[in-house]
Amino acid sequence: MLVPLLNASLCQCFVRRAASPSSLNDPLDGDIQAFLTEEDQLHTYDDLTKVNPVTPTTVLKCLQARYRLQVFYTHAGCTLVALNPFQPVPHLYSQDVMLEYHCAPQPQEFKPHVFIVAEEAYRNVRGQLHPVNQSLVVSGESGAGKTWTSRCLMKYYATVAASSSVDQSQDTVERIERRVLDSNPIMEAFGNACTLRNNNSSRFGKYIQLQLDSSQLLVGASVQTYLLEKTRVACQPVNERNFHIFYQMMNGATDLQRKEWKMAHGQRFAWLPASEKTLEEDGFQETLEAMGHLGISAGTQRQIFKILAGILQLGNVTFSTSLDESQPCSLDEESKDFLQGAAELLCVSAEELQTCLSVRTLQAGKHSLAKPCSQAESSTRRNCLAKVTYARLFEWLVTFINNSICADASVWTNFIGVLDVYGFECFGVNNLEQLCINYANEKLQQHFVAHYLRAQQEEYVSEGLEWSFVKYQDNQSCLDLMEGGPVGVFSLLNEESRLNRASDAQTLRVRLEKELSNNPSISWDRFSREPHFTVAHYAGGVSYQIQGMVEKNKDPVPPELISLLLKSDVPLLRHIFSGKDPKDQSTKELSKVTVVSKFKNSLESLMKILHSTTPHYTRCIKPNPDCQPMTFQEEQVTSQLRACGIVETIHISAAGFPIRIPFKDFLQRYGIIGKHSGSKSGGDSADHGLTGVKEACQEVKKLLRVVFQHTQRDLLIGLDQERHNALVHCGRTKVFLSQPMLHLLEDRRKTILSRCAFTIQCCWRRYRRRRHRSCQQSATLIQAAVRSWLVRRKLRRWDRAAAVIQNTWKKWKTLLKSLAEAELDDAKDLAEEDPPGLTPVVRERGSVQLSHIQEPVTVRGWPMGLALASAPSITVSMTATGLQKMMSVMASLNLPSRRGEYKVETNQCTRELASIRAQPKGSVKLHCQRSPLLYADRQPDLKSDVTGFNEILLEKTL
Repeated sequence: MLVPLLNASLCQCFVRRAASPSSLNDPLDGDIQAFLTEEDQLHTYDDLTKVNPVTPTTVLKCLQARYRLQVFYTHAGCTLVALNPFQPVPHLYSQDVMLEYHCAPQPQEFKPHVFIVAEEAYRNVRGQLHPVNQSLVVSGESGAGKTWTSRCLMKYYATVAASSSVDQSQDTVERIERRVLDSNPIMEAFGNACTLRNNNSSRFGKYIQLQLDSSQLLVGASVQTYLLEKTRVACQPVNERNFHIFYQMMNGATDLQRKEWKMAHGQRFAWLPASEKTLEEDGFQETLEAMGHLGISAGTQRQIFKILAGILQLGNVTFSTSLDESQPCSLDEESKDFLQGAAELLCVSAEELQTCLSVRTLQAGKHSLAKPCSQAESSTRRNCLAKVTYARLFEWLVTFINNSICADASVWTNFIGVLDVYGFECFGVNNLEQLCINYANEKLQQHFVAHYLRAQQEEYVSEGLEWSFVKYQDNQSCLDLMEGGPVGVFSLLNEESRLNRASDAQTLRVRLEKELSNNPSISWDRFSREPHFTVAHYAGGVSYQIQGMVEKNKDPVPPELISLLLKSDVPLLRHIFSGKDPKDQSTKELSKVTVVSKFKNSLESLMKILHSTTPHYTRCIKPNPDCQPMTFQEEQVTSQLRACGIVETIHISAAGFPIRIPFKDFLQRYGIIGKHSGSKSGGDSADHGLTGVKEACQEVKKLLRVVFQHTQRDLLIGLDQERHNALVHCGRTKVFLSQPMLHLLEDRRKTILSRCAFTIQCCWRRYRRRRHRSCQQSATLIQAAVRSWLVRRKLRRWDRAAAVIQNTWKKWKTLLKSLAEAELDDAKDLAEEDPPGLTPVVRERGSVQLSHIQEPVTVRGWPMGLALASAPSITVSMTATGLQKMMSVMASLNLPSRRGEYKVETNQCTRELASIRAQPKGSVKLHCQRSPLLYADRQPDLKSDVTGFNEILLEKTL
C-alpha cells in the first residue's frame, strides 16, 4: 500500500511549504549553512524540490553528493537531471531494470532514472483520458550524454513496446525492434564525430518518432534530421576528427576491400586527422550488420563505400598556383594519382573531373565562358564536391532508413518523439555552423520557458491562485536578435547572400552594427582584427567570426559538378543527384535557398510538432570539460544549472501545482471515489454531465471533501484549510494538484477499482461455477441417456441374435430328432407287426442271446457307437447278410467275456434296447448308411465325458 509513503510525502510537503521563505530574494545564508551541515544526508534527496532552501549552492551540493556515490539521475520537478559518468554502467540499463520500471504500479516511487521519464511518456500515450502524442526533449551541452540518453530511450521502447504482440508474429516484432535499433549505429557512424568536448558528438540534429498502434505496440519509426555539419568532411578543427564512418573503413576493412578502395596499409589521408586514435564508435562490423538488417544489399553497400573512398582520395588532391592566369591550376604527380583514384572510385572521367575542379563555366546569356580557377577557388570546388556528395549520401541513407522502418499511416495512431540535437557550442573560432546550432538550443530553451516556467505561472494567475512570480531568465530577446523581422541576424545574412556580389566581412559587420545596435543581446569588439559579433545566449556569450559566413550561407554548388556526377557509372551516385537539373534552375531560385533559411524552416516545423505534444525534459549535465570519469567540477556544473534554468524550475515545481486537470476530466476520472465512498456527492456528476463551470466546481469540492475525510480517518491526522490549499486548489476552470495529492487520489481510485474488480471477479466466478455445474449436470443427463440408449440397442441386438440362435437351434434340434426317430423303430408298431421271416442261414448265424449284465455294455459298430443302458437282460438282435458284414458287426461288439452268460437267439422284438434318445422296445436296426448320428464321436471313451454333438445328440448316460 502507498499509505506510509503518502503519509511521508504529505508531511514533507507541509514542512516544505511551511518553511518556504516569503520571498525568493530574501537572504538565506543561515538556512543554507544549516542545510549543508548534514552533508551525510544530501545524497538522499532524489528530488531537488525537497531541498530547503532551493539555491544554486544547495542544488549543486546535492548533485555532487549523489555523483560521488555513483547516483547519476535526480528529479528536479518536471525535469530529470542526468549527470554524465563518462564510464560504462551496464547494470543501470539492463533489460531487467527496464522491465522493473515498466511493470511497476508507480514508477515514481523508484529511484530516479531516465526510464521513469520514458515510462511516464509511454503511459501518457495510453492516456488517462485522451491519448496524446509525447515528446522527450534531451538537451545539454556537447558531451553531456544526450546521444547515449536517446539511445537508452529507444532501447527502452523497443523492449517494452515490442516485448509481446497479439496481432503480429514474434518474428515480425523482433524485425521491427531490430530495425529501429539498427538505425542508431548507421546514423551515428555517418553523422557523429569526435570533437574536443565529446568523443561521439552528434553533428546533426534528429527527431525520432516511435510509432505505436492502438495497442501501444511499436510498429515502426521515422527519422527527421536537421543541419548536418557537412563542412567537417573537408575541414576538421584542430585536434578533432572527421565522421566515424571514415575511420571505421580504415580500421575494419579487409585486404580485399582495401585494394578495392585504394586504401593501402599506412596510407595517409589529409581529411582523416587523428586516425591513430581508436574509439569505441569505430565498429565497422556493427555498421555493416546494421545495414544488412535494414535491407541495404551488399551491392549497395559496396557502392556506398566506393563513394566514401573516392571522397577521401579527393582530399589528397592539392592544386599548384599557375604562373599563367589564363591556364588552370596544375597538379603534381602524387595529386594526379589521387585524382585518378577518385575518378575510378566515383566512376567518372579523370580529365572531366580535373576540368570541373580547375575551370568554372560562366553564363552570359545563351553563351557560356570557361574561366580558369585560382588555387583557392579550385580547393573550394574540390571541398564543395566532397561536401555535397557526402550530404546527398547522408540524406539518401535517412530516406532509406525511413522507408525501411516507417509503418503505414493506417497502422500507427500515436507516436513518442525523441529529440536529440547538438548541444550548445562555444569554440575558439565559431562560424555559421555554431550560430545555427546555438540558435536551435535557444529555440528549445524558449520552448521550455514558454511551456513550463512562464505558462504555468501565468495560468496560476488566470485561474485565481495567489502566486508571486518566480524570476527566470527569458531568452526571447536573443531569439528576436537572430530570427526577428524585418531585421535580424538571419535576415541580414540572407539578404547579403542573395546579392550578386563578392562578400565583404567588414561591410556585413558595419551593417549588423547599424541595424541591431539597439538589441542588448549583441555586442562588438571594436579592437579585434577579425570582424565578429558576440551574442549573449542563455548559456553564455559566444563570438562569431563573420569572415566566410556569407559564403557558407550561400552554399553554392557548381552545376558542372552535378552534371559530372550524373554521368557516373555508379547507380547510387546518379540516383542521389537525380532530380532537377541545376542548369534548369534560375539563379534567383537558387539564391532564395540558403543554409539559414532551410534550417530555420525545418526548425519551425519541429517546434510545431513539439507544441502539439506533451513534452518531457531531460537535462544532461557535463560534470567536467575533460570528459574524465567521476570528476565533478563545481564551476562547470553551476554554469550549466544556471543556463538551463534548473533552479527556477525547482522553485516553481516546489511551490506550484504541476498537475492541472479540467473539472470535467477530473470528475470523469475520480468521480468513482464519490460513488463508492458511501456519500452521494460526486456520484452522478460524471454520468449525467455538467453544463456549468460553477456546478462542476461544486462537485469537485464535494469530491475533495470526501477524499480528505477518508484521508483523515486512515492517516489519523487533521488537515486544516491551509494544508488543503497546499495540496490542491480549485481554480476557475481547472483543479490544481500537487504530486502528493495526485498520489492520494490515484491510490484511492486504485483501491476502489481493486474492490470493484474483486466484486466483478466474484460474480464472474460464481456465474462461471454455476454455469459449469449446469453444463456438468446437462452433460451427465446426456451421457446417461446416450448410455441407456446404447445399452438398449445392444440388448435388442442380443435379443434378436438370441432369438435367431434359439429358432435355428430349435429347428436343428427338431430336424435331428425327426431324423433320429426315423432311425429308431417304434416298439409298439413292431410288436403289432409280425416279425419278418428269417431264412435258416440267418437264424443260425445272426441271432445271439445275451445274458443279464449289470453294468452298461458298449456296443461299437463302425461307423457309429452307442452306449447301451443297463438292463437285467439285454438281447441284441443283429441282422446282417453276408459273412464279412456279420463278422464286422460282431467284432464291433465289445462285450464282457463271460463264459456261459450269453445267449444267442433269433431276432427278439420283445427285448428292450436302451437308447440315449429313447428306450424303444424292439430291435435296433444298424445301418451303414448316412445318419445324423455320424456327427457323434466315432469311438467315445468310457473314462471321459461325452462332448460336442455326443452331448447334444446323445444325452449323457455314462
